[in-house]
Amino acid sequence: MKINNTRMAGGLLSVAVSAAMAVPALVSAQESIEWLTLGSDYAHTRFIPASQINADNFESLQTAWVWDGASFQASSGRSTPSYIDGILYTVAGDRRHVVAIDPETGETIWSYREPHTFRHEYSMRKDYGKGVAYGEVNGRGVIYNISPGFFLTALDAKTGAPLEGFGHEIGVEGFPETGVVDLQKVIADYMGYEFDPYYGIPLEEGYITSSSPAIVVNDTVVVGNSAEQGYNQTRIENIPGDILGFDIATGEFKWKFNIIPDKGEFGWDTWQDGDGNQIDDPRAYTGENSSWAPMAADPDLNMVYVNTNSASIDFYRGHTQGDNLYGSSVIALDASTGERKWHFQLVHKDVWNYDTPTAPVLLDVQQNGRTVPILAQVSKQSFTYVFNRETGEPIWPIEERPVPQSKIPGEVLAATQPFPTKPAPYDMQGLTHDDLIDFTPELRQQAIEAISSFEIGPLFHPPLHRDNDLGYQGSLWCPGDIGGVNIDGPAAADPTTGTLFVTSRKGCTNRIIAPAQERDAMLELPTGTTFARYAPLRAALVRGPQGLPLFKPPFSRITAIDLNTGDHKWWIPVGETPDRVKNHPALAGVDVGNTGSGTVAPMTVTSTMLMYASTFGDGTPALYAVDKETGEEIGRVEVPGVSRYGMMNFQHEGKQYVVLQTGSTLTALALPD
Repeated sequence: MKINNTRMAGGLLSVAVSAAMAVPALVSAQESIEWLTLGSDYAHTRFIPASQINADNFESLQTAWVWDGASFQASSGRSTPSYIDGILYTVAGDRRHVVAIDPETGETIWSYREPHTFRHEYSMRKDYGKGVAYGEVNGRGVIYNISPGFFLTALDAKTGAPLEGFGHEIGVEGFPETGVVDLQKVIADYMGYEFDPYYGIPLEEGYITSSSPAIVVNDTVVVGNSAEQGYNQTRIENIPGDILGFDIATGEFKWKFNIIPDKGEFGWDTWQDGDGNQIDDPRAYTGENSSWAPMAADPDLNMVYVNTNSASIDFYRGHTQGDNLYGSSVIALDASTGERKWHFQLVHKDVWNYDTPTAPVLLDVQQNGRTVPILAQVSKQSFTYVFNRETGEPIWPIEERPVPQSKIPGEVLAATQPFPTKPAPYDMQGLTHDDLIDFTPELRQQAIEAISSFEIGPLFHPPLHRDNDLGYQGSLWCPGDIGGVNIDGPAAADPTTGTLFVTSRKGCTNRIIAPAQERDAMLELPTGTTFARYAPLRAALVRGPQGLPLFKPPFSRITAIDLNTGDHKWWIPVGETPDRVKNHPALAGVDVGNTGSGTVAPMTVTSTMLMYASTFGDGTPALYAVDKETGEEIGRVEVPGVSRYGMMNFQHEGKQYVVLQTGSTLTALALPD
């Protein structure tokens, strides 16, 4: 933890009594408390040790300012600002402008826009930057941004000017002479691809871009990536989503970690073709395994923690057999060399789109009288996987258990999948009729009829092809890629107590798996060359009865998990029952209780409370405060807009602010002066 007389940068806090007692005293001496990464600290706790906003004054919060990103064509609200050395930094819009904002007024201080390229124009991840990275070079603050065109840019934090001596000449009109690294060119050079600086790597090889910021670990900028969404892929080739490391001062390429192993490397033997024959060069045969979610790091251990998704293509993998490392895994790398320290594959040969969508959370917890450094990874599966972040050893046993097998011709799935024995799942897993809405017998029967054309089953129930001989339209697997935890609901934590807060919702997925050429004909510029036999065509519509949700409540929740013991402490519904449910004619006279809003909760944690954003029953946007130990509501305030994907708070010159990501705007709340 970096501390001086005027500022505090987020770091890992121990739950040891001495540290917990010291934090309030430290904070009282600080004028400013920073939010360094999109998750506040390297540990992604979404926590700051601030106490100005508390149970007594929470409901006095009011809008301090609104920053409007309309001129930057901002829309998604996926970027969480950082507050560093007295300035807020974020990215906005399809061009992923880097913007510096005055924390007191919300006025724009400076902005940087990358010149146009086809690579940016083609990118399907344009407005998904999520945030920036920060480092210091010779005492000078530097903001690092990865663009949709897959360029790494280093900017002076105070002026927005490109960093002198960083990067290389790009070869496209409008780019600065210094300050930029062409990440696609780096990959093209070591992979042997053809390359054009404006168009990038040919689409026949695949496409690579970014949807999350880099992370700076000591003297290295670590870069992740993302590919075209797997549900838009029809061909098996793609660019491997290798993790890259660069020098913080010069942009020199230091190392790469092969996300799909090269011949003879560890994990190479987990790649066989559809007939079970060893693939000689998996990196040329297929691609992706990208790391589209944010990363976490432990600078003291000099380790960076990377999440991955699966290889091409989502929902079907008949062209490969084996576990397919390092797909759907958590990987710990040495930040200076890229050497693999440990890994754990959360899903073997993933066909459920169970990529891990949020950064892991790092905590120091107390177990058997000793402090243990842990990594906790929440998932779409509604599991929390917990490891010693130094060694990779599971804190509680993780068992391989048999799972259902594919009925798609020629597709062979893993016989078992890893099931954590602790903590318990925090939301629905699998689907039976008992999981369906049951306010009245009539609604239950209508829900059963609504899913009657789909095959259902337990967790890891696989997709089903359209032309099956079972008479089903397809299959429903639960949680789906919108259930459990997803990108818009990152976990938060209190490092002083070792408590993890997880927001989740109920949801299932279905895709119609059909011949790949049928889907390919719908794509204007597909990537790759060799067609898979099948590809996801579309999602079939499954509605709950009479416009009501399909499932029993709660529709969404927050669960508090004590990671010292692995036990759940409490859970609460997110927000309030929607009026459309509470006042539905079919529920006249039925006490439905608080069902939760059905949306997940952007969260942040302070010394005094857990804050989360949701809505009132009538849809009015709201901010709630919750007691961290009990889940009891402390207060609620109406806010100007619906929050999406995250929120943050910081303290600037003695005043605490809460910033909500409200679509194209940022809304800052504070107490009256």
